[in-house]
Amino acid sequence: MATVKLLSVDDEEQIEFLMKQFFRRKIRSGEYEFFFAHNGVEGLKVLQEHPDIEIILCDINMPVMDGLEMLAKVNEMQNPALRVIMVSAYGDLENIRLAMNGGAFDFATKPIDMDDLDRTIEKAIKQIDFVHASQKAQKKLEGLEKDLAAANQIQQFILPSVFPPFPEDSDLLDIYASMEAAKDIGGDFYDFFRIDDDHIALVIGDVCGKGIPAALFMAVSRTFIRSVGMQYEHVGECMTNVNRLLASSSVEYMFVTVFYAIYDIRTGLLTYCNCGHNPPYLLHANGTTEALPVSDNLIVGALKGIKFKENTLQLDHGDTLVMYTDGVTEAMRPPREVFGTKRFSDTLSSLVGKRSQEVVETVKAHLAEFIGDGEQSDDITMLVLKRK
Repeated sequence: MATVKLLSVDDEEQIEFLMKQFFRRKIRSGEYEFFFAHNGVEGLKVLQEHPDIEIILCDINMPVMDGLEMLAKVNEMQNPALRVIMVSAYGDLENIRLAMNGGAFDFATKPIDMDDLDRTIEKAIKQIDFVHASQKAQKKLEGLEKDLAAANQIQQFILPSVFPPFPEDSDLLDIYASMEAAKDIGGDFYDFFRIDDDHIALVIGDVCGKGIPAALFMAVSRTFIRSVGMQYEHVGECMTNVNRLLASSSVEYMFVTVFYAIYDIRTGLLTYCNCGHNPPYLLHANGTTEALPVSDNLIVGALKGIKFKENTLQLDHGDTLVMYTDGVTEAMRPPREVFGTKRFSDTLSSLVGKRSQEVVETVKAHLAEFIGDGEQSDDITMLVLKRK
């Protein structure tokens, strides 16, 4: 246990003797260490020399600088752990009231009841210990906030952020994506990477949960999909093997919904595997909008031995495929109204033929307007592919 350092400020010489005598056992054991001064000026000097003093026993009526003035100076130090116990003559209620209003922790009257003062000091120590514990917790919280901020930067770094991502093929396709985490770090992700000269892989996923566990599982899922995707030509076979890897190493109750596709940039054919994810919307160049069929594939990472089916979709010139996570349609405003698929579909219908970035930014703007002053409840992620 750390030594508690106390400062007694009193112009009566016998007070020093009284303190040393009454607290002699605690002084000898190293539990208490006393310092003494005879007026406020001397007391402030001792405090300057020993800034780790945390309890002050201060007489109110003293020469040079009285206790009330010293109390005001101590308050200027803004030390949340410092406790001042004022000492005054019995019946000096006016000064005691001024001291308590001025921030004193407690008071004692002369002649001092030492047993009562001992209890008052112990009460002050408990409060000081609480302040120290709170300060430690605050430092840990600040450290965690810094770590989360760094994790957010890392997460944003691993997600593709350069657009257009394939400038050599910008005359054939237009891709844009965005992820906004509900917390410092999120469980949503998107990715796209080249398979060969004619094929590009696209993926969007949503890990169950939020925060650090979801972010870690997201990073693992994205890595597996990218790695396995380079090995298998068929998207269903790819997700079957990704599921095998995740289910074998997954933490209990962790899973991810995934929409994984390979796009032929020459023909516009999209071969996809929807693993429990929201069906994307297809914005036809002729002005119509439709959601892809709901898939009967299961989520990824929850169960071993699952085989995933794949489907195909033909994109005509000018068609746009909008992939998204449920943070879009489930965005909420008070009292508990969700943005919903109807608002989302209506918004997309007004964006037929627009650039991919404009589609994403317009939806985000509508979501921000809808949520208003409410809190973002889930990660909001979109990945848009347009065939030119």
